[in-house]
Amino acid sequence: MKLLWFHLMPYPELPADFREKHRSVWVDLDSNLLDPDIVAQSYDTYLDQLVFAEEADFDGLCVNEHHSNGYGLMPSPNLMASIIANRTSRAAVVVLGNSVALYNPPTRVAEEMAMLDLLSKGRLVSGFPVGTPMDTAYAYGANPGTLRAKYREAIDLIMEAWTNPEPFAFNGQFTQQRWVNIWPRPMQQPHPPVWIPGGGSVETWDICAERDFVYAALSYYGHLVGKESMDGFWRTVEEAGKDDNPYRAGFLQFVGVADTDAEAYRLYKEPAEYFFARSLHFYPGFVDPPGYSTEASVRAKLASSVRAAAMTTQATGGPSWDEMLERGYVIIGSPDTVREKLEHIAKTLHVGHLMTLLQFGNMDDELARRNTELFGQKVLPGLKGLWSDYEDHWWPSNAR
Repeated sequence: MKLLWFHLMPYPELPADFREKHRSVWVDLDSNLLDPDIVAQSYDTYLDQLVFAEEADFDGLCVNEHHSNGYGLMPSPNLMASIIANRTSRAAVVVLGNSVALYNPPTRVAEEMAMLDLLSKGRLVSGFPVGTPMDTAYAYGANPGTLRAKYREAIDLIMEAWTNPEPFAFNGQFTQQRWVNIWPRPMQQPHPPVWIPGGGSVETWDICAERDFVYAALSYYGHLVGKESMDGFWRTVEEAGKDDNPYRAGFLQFVGVADTDAEAYRLYKEPAEYFFARSLHFYPGFVDPPGYSTEASVRAKLASSVRAAAMTTQATGGPSWDEMLERGYVIIGSPDTVREKLEHIAKTLHVGHLMTLLQFGNMDDELARRNTELFGQKVLPGLKGLWSDYEDHWWPSNAR
């Protein structure tokens, strides 16, 4: 199994009364709350943590794209990935955006991903999320009714730009280019692995099964809620006549490791409460614009993790710490406890790529590094041997 270190890069100093005085952490967040010095220092700290994760023996380092928010300070994950690529040498560089429907033309994504693949010397994973409603429909003004069609067309353009050795014309519904001829081209041939981050929509399962992309489930609410989404994905894979290789899938989980279960309970309570009460304080009106959820997903009655977060924080201020643990939102404990729980999650969800959030909320650097170090030394080795009977066809060719 591949173990990956995922960073959201949150703003770490939202005030204690943030929920009471501010409508949303996303889209219309008050800019007066932002201290540029805090952001600048956070970037330095967060990048150092990602580099440290490679030293702690993680297989991959993950960044992603969000806009106009205090939940994740990466409107351009490519900038962060370029620094990571230059400062590391072994781990996969996993960019879980770009939100390709927001780029005009999407050729820009093909070019920048090719650059990152070369900067990392063939260690890039390229992620193509649809993007949250807050990022797409509100922060960037995209039409939610045409977003998914534009998204699919953008992927078609990028894949042909990577694989067609000759200049070509592209005449789509949303993008028309007389000349598509990216320079430079990716190091990995025919192209870098493609992962699709998703929250459970039927269309995401379909495109992953259809095109042999990895389905990377990004869940705020842990493996118990995530199982519905993963079961739906594996049914789609089976219906498409594809094999059940667990490396077709990835799953994101919050994790906190300490020397004992009791110590973990004490250490990770505050950053988890910060994340679920403040970082996930969304205005419900931003999370489901008409046209964003397709008829197929509505009929399947799939619950949006973003909508669930918005409704929960609006109604209750977020789950209590004990509720987070009981429901599996956060996995904490001694190394043995965490390893046993994560092995159970990997087997239950049938996933070969486990993405771990070891820094979350307002967790300070010392605790994030200790969490990473303990995981790398005492949890990770016991998980590596899972799925040894399968080959990972979706891993960068030059990552270890």
